[in-house]
Amino acid sequence: MSAHDTAIDTRAGARAGIEPEGRKPRRISPGRIGIYAFLIMAAVFFLVPLYVMIVTSLKTMPEIRLGLLFNLPKEPTIQPWIDAMVNACTGLDCHGLSPGFWNSVKITVPSVIVSIICASLNGYALTYWPYKGANLLFALLVFGAFVPYQVVIYPLIIGLSWAGLFATLPGIIIIHTIFGMPLLTLLYRNFYASLPVELFKAARVDGAGFWRIFFMIMMPMSVPITIVAVILQVTGIWNDFLFGVVFAGRENWPMTVQLNNIVNSTTGVREYNINMAATILTAAVPLIVYFVSGRWFVRGIAAGAVKG
Repeated sequence: MSAHDTAIDTRAGARAGIEPEGRKPRRISPGRIGIYAFLIMAAVFFLVPLYVMIVTSLKTMPEIRLGLLFNLPKEPTIQPWIDAMVNACTGLDCHGLSPGFWNSVKITVPSVIVSIICASLNGYALTYWPYKGANLLFALLVFGAFVPYQVVIYPLIIGLSWAGLFATLPGIIIIHTIFGMPLLTLLYRNFYASLPVELFKAARVDGAGFWRIFFMIMMPMSVPITIVAVILQVTGIWNDFLFGVVFAGRENWPMTVQLNNIVNSTTGVREYNINMAATILTAAVPLIVYFVSGRWFVRGIAAGAVKG
């Protein structure tokens, strides 16, 4: 068979939808080498501190004092993890991170639920039920996403004090809901704008109203973007320190505030193994949430989170 006949057969196979067999040739170019080198350095940059934290948290204090930072523990122990959770002292209280953990749960769960419900309703109304001044309201919400938190802390303290909600659990939930609203509303509005408008029109022709369309049509289709919103809110609220220390009150201090008190304690011997274990425990929940639902995060972004 001549080269001309081979080319004709190849084009015919391509037109028929037949994929060529065999492995694709791999070309090693300077650009690809540079990309892999950068990715490896970035991975090392982030993984080395994590490795040091883990191995240090499994060592005893006499072994830590030897200064062998990167060595694996000779006698691994989980006692620092237990002490970090239930025995470490934060000032006069020696109950570890456990009170802060449950406070973070009580703050994060209702804040995520309330903020997502409000933001989804805002995005739905702004997309399909526009009213007078809707564009101005949306512009103000988007602008609120770029306002530094520190600028509005004092007015919020005054407002919550006047309402009797300062240093209370409802007060910190309201704060997280307010500051999560701009970004989540933007996500939901862009997601709903990417859906076929014919669905909304068909539901209106069938006699469905505001709430029925929202619960029967929009919410079932909003699962991908809702998972994106959950990941963003859980990560942001759980890792928050500023709002927790200012607005939550001593009885409701979240896990991050308790971690700060443990690490920066100035009494007694500084126990680095407990500090490392406490740091990992504090960061565990957002990491678990992201790793469990990470693929849904990418799918939700691709489904319309950045479309307009």
